[in-house]
Amino acid sequence: MAKPYDVGPGDQVHPGNPVTVDRYTPAARINHWITAASLVLLALSGLALFHPSLFFLTGLFGGGETTRAIHPWIGVVLFFGFLGLFLRFWRANLWKGEDGTWMRRLSDVLRGHEEKLPEVGKYNAGQKMVFWLMSVLIITLICSGLVLWDQYFAEYTTVGQKRAAVLIHALAAIVIICVWIVHVYAAIWVRGTIRAMVKGSVTGGWAWRHHRKWLRELVTGKGNDKGTGAKPAE
Repeated sequence: MAKPYDVGPGDQVHPGNPVTVDRYTPAARINHWITAASLVLLALSGLALFHPSLFFLTGLFGGGETTRAIHPWIGVVLFFGFLGLFLRFWRANLWKGEDGTWMRRLSDVLRGHEEKLPEVGKYNAGQKMVFWLMSVLIITLICSGLVLWDQYFAEYTTVGQKRAAVLIHALAAIVIICVWIVHVYAAIWVRGTIRAMVKGSVTGGWAWRHHRKWLRELVTGKGNDKGTGAKPAE
């Protein structure tokens, strides 16, 4: 029988007290942290070049000239780092029927009333929106960034294209920084989430509370919209 769409390689339940659930492989975690680090460095170097009041940030990279030289290369690292994450997780981030219901009950999400929410797979609707927004924004940043990378592409672009690229690049950068802030805040807000990307596993109780459909798929090997069962130990 084929695995459900959002069960990834390495996802596994380990009985015990407490029950633990493998959520991310070591390779996926390394991929994630390389991408996260490159995004932070890209944001800092980009802000340093964005406005004179932020030029002091170039000191983190050895000065203005060095910052300008390495900024696009960090962007290349970000692009390929996120490409690795995209290839790993795009199927688990496909939009499903329960995601629309989850969004309509966003007030219950913010209040922490998860018992009123539909069971979701490995990722909820909010996480999926972050994933697809990051995908679009990173493609936008790399494309507009290439237009501005005069060292290698000056002869292939016009002044008008560069002006448009500067505006698009800046707007995409602002939006992706905001999305990143929301992503980090949500990871801190939902206790146990950061453990998943640090240790690779979560407790059975965490999986039951936040991603019950995914846990059912791991246990039964197929999706189940209803189902019953005892809550795993925290």
